[in-house]
Amino acid sequence: MRVSFRRLLRLFAYGGALLLPVAAAAPVNVPVVSAGVVPNAVNMLDCNGWSSKYEPTKETMRMLCVDPYFKTAAGATRAYDNGWYIGHDEPSVKFVSAAHGSGNHMTYVMQLAVDPKSKPTPSGSVTDYAELSPAPWFGLPICDPNSYPMNACQPDSDTNTGMGAASDAGSAFMELQFYAPGFGPFQDAISCDAHYYCAAMNIDSLECNLNFVTCNPNCFEPVNFSYLQTDGVPTGPPSPQLINQASFLANKHTLRMRGGDVLRVTLQDTSQGFKTTVVDVTSGQTGYMVASARNGFMNTDPTSCNGTPYNFHPEYNTASQQNQVPWAALEGGVLMEQEIGHFETCKSVGGGSLAQTFPSLSFDPAIAQTCNGGIEPGSTGEGCDFTTGICASATTQGGGPCANSANPSLSCEFSDAFCIPSGSRTLTLNGQAQTWSWPVAGCETNFTQNGDLDFDGNSYIADWPNGSSKHPTTFRYAGPFDAHGNPYPSVQFETDVAGSENNCDVFTGAGCTALPGGAAFYPYWTLGRSTSGSSALGGGCTWNFGNTIPGTTINAFGGDAEYGTPNLARYAGTVISPVMANPQLRCSES
Repeated sequence: MRVSFRRLLRLFAYGGALLLPVAAAAPVNVPVVSAGVVPNAVNMLDCNGWSSKYEPTKETMRMLCVDPYFKTAAGATRAYDNGWYIGHDEPSVKFVSAAHGSGNHMTYVMQLAVDPKSKPTPSGSVTDYAELSPAPWFGLPICDPNSYPMNACQPDSDTNTGMGAASDAGSAFMELQFYAPGFGPFQDAISCDAHYYCAAMNIDSLECNLNFVTCNPNCFEPVNFSYLQTDGVPTGPPSPQLINQASFLANKHTLRMRGGDVLRVTLQDTSQGFKTTVVDVTSGQTGYMVASARNGFMNTDPTSCNGTPYNFHPEYNTASQQNQVPWAALEGGVLMEQEIGHFETCKSVGGGSLAQTFPSLSFDPAIAQTCNGGIEPGSTGEGCDFTTGICASATTQGGGPCANSANPSLSCEFSDAFCIPSGSRTLTLNGQAQTWSWPVAGCETNFTQNGDLDFDGNSYIADWPNGSSKHPTTFRYAGPFDAHGNPYPSVQFETDVAGSENNCDVFTGAGCTALPGGAAFYPYWTLGRSTSGSSALGGGCTWNFGNTIPGTTINAFGGDAEYGTPNLARYAGTVISPVMANPQLRCSES
């Protein structure tokens, strides 16, 4: 039986009825219009892949989208895209500054993680970084008058607001993401290269009006995407309307970086559009991308989904605490973040080839859907029969059972897919054969739901950097520094993991915790001594992420307690600390 992926999932989830997003009164009409760039049938007009009209170019892009939340008459609640829960787990540090230009020009210095010399193991005793996080990233609010709440936006200006008022500016969210090597191709997995890191600019918008009364079900969360390139030219069209397989395939100009390289990362506005630049201090190479109409970036008509070539610019002048994206679960303006919760290592994978059922996945016949052995409790994971709609062993937070038919309104893990076996396999992308070899079998848990919703994967066991040679080294960060070279004086810790917890009441905050119930471990931010390998970061203390590192960690901020408490005034799915003085500025190595 070979049918459209989205159509079949909707049929077995709803008995043929299309669910609109929660709080949506009715879909926006989508007339045929002549103005603007008409979308291809396959595109990225919905980063989450749940468009009611279009198929996604990259099915697994949903793990790299922005986590939205909705406002309803009852209060703030989880966001659903055509009925499907689309939350994320993103532990972050928000940097706060009232200095002129701190909201549109900043530089970080960072060092990429180094994987262990030994191959990763199914048990997680040896772990590579791609198993822990598909995308460490830096974030920034961006102007987009066609994004929620669809008001005018003055670039680089604190006249914009993003706190939930009717007058809030139309806002998009930019994420400059870094992808660890070894687990590709990027088309259906995490890595763009078997041996090197890559980086990409993602700009996500939200096609909903004020208070989410209506959202366009055809183009709910359009995303512009491009790798950073040594020549500044995208590998393929970056716009939501025209993006194709070439857009996700690294080419000879894609910036490639080795683990351990020290980078200088600059986010800044220019007259042509927002620009991200990564200078690899170790290799001497530079990659950059400008989010400009000339480079093919577009914003999206909220009614027709058509595109208009567009120069994106930062939204705010300063990184003041209130300068936020009004629809994003994270309360971030200037953010340093790690996306987690998207991998389970397995002894083997099974459940049949998904390419036999879903033609859109035929480029990689090895894609399976169930994790066997490894770190999977009970040795056999979750999986569905997509002809009957029966999902065997579906679980939720803490390993509790779910209904045996997929109900996307629940925070349940119905299938482990996408799952890839270890060893060499051949696939075809953009008409060309590629050979990839995963060092260990694994599942990304992002096919029938977005993420590891029973919290038993690699992100939720203590395999994070802790000084052990069996775990990767930590990402190290210094900064950010504003355009004048000044550090940001204040920070907040935050995470949106609670919104993905089935036990969390997002109205009252009850059960909304970090560490999540069911997880054996939850990673956290620390400050540590610089090491000889990170001397290029400038000395002093560096931000690290993962676990306490003996002999390095100076301040762990109480571990998971650093994330604070649910923000009941805004959205209890976000757990956040008070604003505090930036501890990196007063960190002592004594």
